[in-house]
Amino acid sequence: MTLRNQIMLITYPDSLGRNLQDLKYILDQHLQGVVGGLHILPFYPSSADRGFAPIDYRVVDPAFGTYEDIRELGAKYDLMVDFMINHISRQSPQFQDFKQKRDGSVYRDMFIRYKDFWPGGEPTPEDLGRIYQRKPRPPYVEVTFADGSREKIWCTFSEEQIDLNIDSAVTRQFFRDTLSFLAEQNAAIIRLDAFAYATKKLGTNCFFVEPEVWELLEFTRDVLAPCGVEILPEIHEHYTIQLKLAEKGYWVYDFALPMLLLYSLYSGRNERLVHWLQICPRKQFTTLDTHDGIGVVDVHDLLNPEEIEETKAYLFSRGANVKPIYNTTAYNNLDVYQLNCTYYSALGNNDAAYLLARAIQFFTPGIPQVYYVGLLAGENDLELLEKTKVGRNINRHYYSLEEAEQEMERPVVKRLFELMRFRNSYPAFDGEFSVEALGESGLRMGWKEGEHEAILQCDLQSHTFSISYWDQKTGQKQALALS
Repeated sequence: MTLRNQIMLITYPDSLGRNLQDLKYILDQHLQGVVGGLHILPFYPSSADRGFAPIDYRVVDPAFGTYEDIRELGAKYDLMVDFMINHISRQSPQFQDFKQKRDGSVYRDMFIRYKDFWPGGEPTPEDLGRIYQRKPRPPYVEVTFADGSREKIWCTFSEEQIDLNIDSAVTRQFFRDTLSFLAEQNAAIIRLDAFAYATKKLGTNCFFVEPEVWELLEFTRDVLAPCGVEILPEIHEHYTIQLKLAEKGYWVYDFALPMLLLYSLYSGRNERLVHWLQICPRKQFTTLDTHDGIGVVDVHDLLNPEEIEETKAYLFSRGANVKPIYNTTAYNNLDVYQLNCTYYSALGNNDAAYLLARAIQFFTPGIPQVYYVGLLAGENDLELLEKTKVGRNINRHYYSLEEAEQEMERPVVKRLFELMRFRNSYPAFDGEFSVEALGESGLRMGWKEGEHEAILQCDLQSHTFSISYWDQKTGQKQALALS
């Protein structure tokens, strides 16, 4: 399947309205021409992490709808769905069977048992020191079985997310069955969540372990190829990993752009952004915001340490309603490599800066993704943050249908929708890309396909920009007017 080069909306199944039916209403009534793709974050029954601890992939959580709703959306939009390749819920039938029967379970090899993985049953301090971790605890959970025995089982994230043993036959069959099932639900692309954590090997950091990661990617690609379904490995790490994946022809994320763009709009300097736009992968999905925080680790060496700290300081001083404490253990934020803030609030709730950020994203090579909060230029949700004490919830507001429709009447959102319709409909974005610096703060980005040409010219210091394009109907150069 060839993915449309149109903007993809990222949303939870219950964030624009209460369920998938409400989401369909929003899409049908308000987003025609605004989005061509749809990433619905996990809609399966889940025991934690707002969907990312899946209990059963073959069921849509009844609170959201049914697979008929999913298939209907997939028939109209390029649909992205999630497969948590690293882990499964502690409440899943497979893990519960293992807890009940232990070695008598057909799923006993589906999980990583410390007694089998580590010589002697326990890692040495050196082993633990090597493991790539973003949580301040050893990666295991102690499980009590039905017979009263206890055992340590590998667990990278929350205690509800039990890691899978990707080397076992039973896990590989689970992968085949589940991926094939999701492909049958009109998925166009499957996102492999927490992909780099899935490879575990003695003597390594157990993160993006080569060559094992390439075998795993080839395996998933080969399972889905007959269905015409693409894969997108989700990895937050040094930007060179994305370049490696892109060299082998895989879709990747541009997780470097969000911080680079904040740095550029805060400082008014263009050199770092221009460099990235010259070397970034072309077969990629661009983001400014997602359900997670704004990635910091992804931009190392594209910004130097001083520039990264400068950007973080700018965020907390110039951003709206955001404080350093929201990114600490006080708000259950254990991932030091991300900043929790909506992108609109990161830019001080400034309409001009925000529209320029989106214009640059839409002119960056790749398929743009826009998170639902960003779609509505949403501010930080301090009420939800304080209610839950979960840092990432600052950017996970629940919009009722009425509130979403009200937000769409704001001038900044109307102008954003006009930008999105232009990006989706103008043919030049399938052509050749060019970028150049204009002085220290100016930027010119262009796309050309045959007679069609679109040019974005902007100033990162003043946050002013213009978009011009060749109109075949009139045979003249036109300026895109945003109402």
